[in-house]
Amino acid sequence: MSGIPHDHYEPKTGFEKWIHTRLPVVGLVYDTLMIPTPKNLNWWWIWGIVLAFCLALMIATGVVMVMHYTPHVDHAFASVEHIMRDVNGGHMIRYIHMNGASLFFVAVYIHIFRGLFYGSYKAPREITWIIGMLIYLMMMGTAFMGYVLPWGQMSFWGATVITGLFGAIPFVGEPIQTWLLGGPAVDNATLNRFFSLHYLLPFVIAGLVILHIWAFHHTGNNNPTGVEVRRGSKEEAEKDTLPFWPYFVIKDLFALAVVLLVFFAVVGFMPNYLGHPDNYIEANPLATPAHIVPEWYFLPFYAILRAFDSEVWVVMFAGWITGGIIDAKFFGVLAMFGAIAVMALAPWLDTSRVRSGQNRPMFKWWYRLLVLDFIVLMWAGAMPAEPPYSTISLIGATYWFAYFLVVLPMLGVIEKPTEAPATIEDDFKAKVAKSAKAAK
Repeated sequence: MSGIPHDHYEPKTGFEKWIHTRLPVVGLVYDTLMIPTPKNLNWWWIWGIVLAFCLALMIATGVVMVMHYTPHVDHAFASVEHIMRDVNGGHMIRYIHMNGASLFFVAVYIHIFRGLFYGSYKAPREITWIIGMLIYLMMMGTAFMGYVLPWGQMSFWGATVITGLFGAIPFVGEPIQTWLLGGPAVDNATLNRFFSLHYLLPFVIAGLVILHIWAFHHTGNNNPTGVEVRRGSKEEAEKDTLPFWPYFVIKDLFALAVVLLVFFAVVGFMPNYLGHPDNYIEANPLATPAHIVPEWYFLPFYAILRAFDSEVWVVMFAGWITGGIIDAKFFGVLAMFGAIAVMALAPWLDTSRVRSGQNRPMFKWWYRLLVLDFIVLMWAGAMPAEPPYSTISLIGATYWFAYFLVVLPMLGVIEKPTEAPATIEDDFKAKVAKSAKAAK
């Protein structure tokens, strides 16, 4: 648990003592609910509970659907239609599962970008950040495999394109691709592999989430000021914090209710808005869709993948320096995974001594440009791989890497941050006074 001084669970009755000495689960729940939490957390901190809810929702709806799904190329598409048409409430369960993936990624992207702005990756929270990035990678893998299961046109051809990327890896690419597919092409063995992994990985994610929560409970929550909770005494810590229960629990539940109101409005009135109509056509290996597009949450990295074609000078240079080992396809794969890797390395790339972005005036502008860049890449990834979209993707990809590899290290040297509050208590009092003044 957190190193912040606070009251721990003390069993009172004989039964509580008996349980506590054998399985201290009540103490664990108590310490989790009563953990001291910085009192100045804003609404950007509510997405953790949304993510936890989404994980539980996806596992629950997935378990129900797997009772009726058949992982075979001759029956998969029909079994999904069976779920939609014949299973009681099946259409709603599937729509919740489909759109639940989108809500999951909306929440995780906001969660990640909040961490990038407020410096939640900085010491002593580097391991918490790395575990979070591992969860994100697991989510991407799980979502991709799940998208293949309906065995529609976009499912089949998406699997063909993405698994084909592994074949671009020199020397070992083809064996890896064959191992993934279970044969020379996307077929029944592929569907079985993806079904098994799609069912397994959410439980791995759940384990990583527990580890993630444990990690930030040990270090304590970051907060908008980036100032750490005072740990000298219990009295000082109590001035900077509130117990997680009841204030933050009620606040998170209220925010979750608002988010779910929007979510169920989408599920009820526009459930296929974020999907692709070609996926309601059964997979046909002999008919290629005009434009193969992954789900929206993959689009920024898909744009980066396609941005580096054979005419880009850095690709030509990499090919020349390696004697042709790194071609445009392999360079695109490296760029796509590298775009995620540089996010994971943010704790070591950011050289600023100041944690929170709200005290870094120059950083704010570069950060806003990064958010805009991410949105532009998402849009470009949905467009055809031709000018001007390929040029826009290349510019966007260049800035993405420049932000992490050049801007963050450089700002730590040249930026003059503003003065942060001395304590969380000072920041909280200032915000209360400001709110009171605005209410008059």
